[in-house]
Amino acid sequence: MTLSYFLKRLGMFFLVVWLATTVNFFLARLGGGDPVEQQLMRQAALGGSVQAGMEDMVEEYNEKFGLNTPLWEQYVNYLKDMLRFDFNYSIANYPVLVIDIIERSLPWTFGLLLTTTIFSWIIGGLLGAFMGWPRSPKLLEYLMPPLLSLNAIPFFLLGLVLIYVFAFRFDWFPLSGGYSVGTFPEYSLAFAWDVLQHSVLPALAIILVSIGGWALTMRSMMVTTYGEDYVTFADAKGLKDRTIFVRYSIRNALLPQTTALALVLGQLIAGTVLVEVIFSYPGIGTTLYNAIRGSDYFLVQGIIFFLILGIAIATFILDLIYPYLDPRITYRKS
Repeated sequence: MTLSYFLKRLGMFFLVVWLATTVNFFLARLGGGDPVEQQLMRQAALGGSVQAGMEDMVEEYNEKFGLNTPLWEQYVNYLKDMLRFDFNYSIANYPVLVIDIIERSLPWTFGLLLTTTIFSWIIGGLLGAFMGWPRSPKLLEYLMPPLLSLNAIPFFLLGLVLIYVFAFRFDWFPLSGGYSVGTFPEYSLAFAWDVLQHSVLPALAIILVSIGGWALTMRSMMVTTYGEDYVTFADAKGLKDRTIFVRYSIRNALLPQTTALALVLGQLIAGTVLVEVIFSYPGIGTTLYNAIRGSDYFLVQGIIFFLILGIAIATFILDLIYPYLDPRITYRKS
């Protein structure tokens, strides 16, 4: 890898993050309205009356949050804050900082998303590889219709089915939440087991849907690979079927799968948000949903910024290591 290519990809990385964060800033303000006034009116309605001096309170809070300045000045301050990972206070949870809320929610989503992505990618890739290999058991061919059927179902819809069957009808797993009500988070086996039980159904909803897509793409690549000359030549040399399957077919079919992993990451995160909402899982998805309902500009911007940054970093790393996965690819000028 040349230095010029690395700098070019690094510049593209920052450009993508800047464009995405800019859209993130203006998109939250397209709906109009005053988020501070909406929040104060909502709290006043809960009390059964409208508080006196509402306009003065709105003006004071707008000055506190910097919402009374021109839009371009808000944008400049927004970019400066993003560089320092300073997302201001949460409007709906004042005086709690946005970064504190994200720090509490991010580990839940990271653990759920990382586990389900790895499991679905590995299991789906292996199933697709065996289904696309002509010498594999014919029984595996019957797995494709149910896998494709599950892949056509949205994450949240399958999650609702799982809740009804395994939580409501059979009472095998908890209905919702990240841990039992009244339990205080701690580093213990009992709490870890409680968290695991609550995460089974959300994880299962994501894994069952994702496996079908990974299996289908891997099967297609295996079928294509099987017709390549190097596989035919390896077979003619008398190499063992296991060697041809692992070292010649899977190794080359795995490259597009690795590329697709970064491309579908954004879609996977979007699906995970809805899964967390229906399961009331204490992750980024539920926090984002509540922030949007409460018109919490700064919390929405902070969460989306982290999601953008995570997807951009994953794509950037994959772009850098791809030549090492496939030596045939080079970024040197010929």
